[in-house]
Amino acid sequence: MLSLRLARGAHPLVLLRRLLVAAAAAGVGFLLLCTLGYAVAHPQSTGQSLVRLVWCAVPLAAVVQFALAVARSDPATRPRDGLDAAGLGPVQLTLLAAASTAISCTLGSAFALLLYMELRGDLSGPLSGSASRLLDGQAHLPWGATLTLLGLLPALAAGACIIALHPRREAAAMRQQAADQAATEPMEGTEGAEDAEPAEAPADASPVPPAAPAPKPAYAGLPWGIAIIAVGLALEAYVGHGPAPDPNKLISLPGRADGTSPGVLGGWLLASLGLVLAGPGLTHWCGVLLAAGRPGAVRLLAGRILQDAATRIGRPLGVLCAVASGALAAAELYGAAWDSSGPRPFGPLTGLGAALVMACVTATAITAALDSRQNRTGTTAALQRLGIPASMLRGAAVLRTCVLLAVLTPLTWAIAELVALPMSR
Repeated sequence: MLSLRLARGAHPLVLLRRLLVAAAAAGVGFLLLCTLGYAVAHPQSTGQSLVRLVWCAVPLAAVVQFALAVARSDPATRPRDGLDAAGLGPVQLTLLAAASTAISCTLGSAFALLLYMELRGDLSGPLSGSASRLLDGQAHLPWGATLTLLGLLPALAAGACIIALHPRREAAAMRQQAADQAATEPMEGTEGAEDAEPAEAPADASPVPPAAPAPKPAYAGLPWGIAIIAVGLALEAYVGHGPAPDPNKLISLPGRADGTSPGVLGGWLLASLGLVLAGPGLTHWCGVLLAAGRPGAVRLLAGRILQDAATRIGRPLGVLCAVASGALAAAELYGAAWDSSGPRPFGPLTGLGAALVMACVTATAITAALDSRQNRTGTTAALQRLGIPASMLRGAAVLRTCVLLAVLTPLTWAIAELVALPMSR
């Protein structure tokens, strides 16, 4: 109930983000229902049904990441002064964000169920039975499996919010504050007694709690990311010598004549994981490059902001680059085998899943950038009070965007070419 009340009074941009989460959840729910309908209508094609289900895991992960980014940037679930007295501490706000995310995903899944049943012909509406053959309308869906699949996304999204937004940093800060107070209290009683000999500490005195560990720098994952990218490309080069893709297969990659090569897919996934890990480090070093030498005010401001926001926006940018490199590699890989008069290598549901993944990772990167801008509101206001014009801030934002595009676009294209090269021979 509290989540619904907060949604009623939320900013229109926040409502738009939640609506986009519901739309993305509807797309994933529709894909899962299509997979279930195919499995029920073709019980002998177990392998194809399993491949379709595995393919649905990619859009599912993209939607969970997008829902987590929206929950993280929601101002209604951030700690505020006075909310602890009302029983809404950091833990309760985390549960509130998880509940709001689960509600949005549930609404999207319910809409997907209604649309799927309408297109199959189970409901009497204006579009009843328009896609009955494509969606295997002759087979009846088991309601237990249907509700289980549709409840998977809300459960995963809410669980990801609870794990990612759990107030671990606040607890570490409180422990650090308690340690500082414990260390300064004995010193207050010794003021003015410099000549006195130090008293021995009692044997049963409890030691001072250790300080909270310092956070890792944003560029800590860059060497690991580069190493994993190299391992993935080497694995693909080793196992990727095989025949050309077969358009009749649902997912057909070179390396095996009867379907998907595990080594090729493993190398592809390793290269994508390396890009994701290297994203914060690349963003940090882009900021270092901007602020190098004797920079002007705009270049220095852009570089410092990039270094400060590297952890927040670097990971979504890495995911976006990984998905874009996979899309470019797939387009180049299947482009030669795509005959206008022959069978299509991609079906409509595969295209829907790919479009959903690309839209979700792009929206996640944009949401992270907006969230980073919102966190800099105090700094921006302080700069404006010092007399810095708004045009300089806009110039710094444009410069940051151009530098990121200039660095990440060639890198994404190069990795896509290296990924597709062993498979296109």
